[in-house]
Amino acid sequence: MITSLLSFLGGNVFRMLWGEVSHWITEKQNHKFELERMQAQEGLDASAHARHMESLRLQNDLGVKVIQVQAEVDIDKIETEAWGFLSKSTSNLTGIIWIDTWNQSIRPALATWAVFMMTASEFKLFALSELVMSICSAVLGLYLADRALTKRGK
Repeated sequence: MITSLLSFLGGNVFRMLWGEVSHWITEKQNHKFELERMQAQEGLDASAHARHMESLRLQNDLGVKVIQVQAEVDIDKIETEAWGFLSKSTSNLTGIIWIDTWNQSIRPALATWAVFMMTASEFKLFALSELVMSICSAVLGLYLADRALTKRGK
């Protein structure tokens, strides 16, 4: 019984600690990515400005005036397409349906199995060894910790 309790608490504590560590690592990577993205954007903006200035100089030399509204529409279109691509790429899980389905169903399936095994053992349908009881407790601990952490946004 004590092993079951330790397995339950160990699963929760490990999940919570790992969740916090992985969150910290992810935030650090996101910060680094954002800095790199800003530097890249600065370079793109500088080159776009240089192209725009060259275009204005050429237009002045040729006596041709480009419709500024069309240029703004083109820029908005490019920015919208880039944002759409970025949004779409971050919302995909893996893109492999059976892996996504498996990942979304494994914890609930194991938790259901654990509840069934523990309930059947309580009604004396069969006896569970200490090892199986520990595994059931750990599975429930991980499932409940996952649910609690998900609700907290972790």
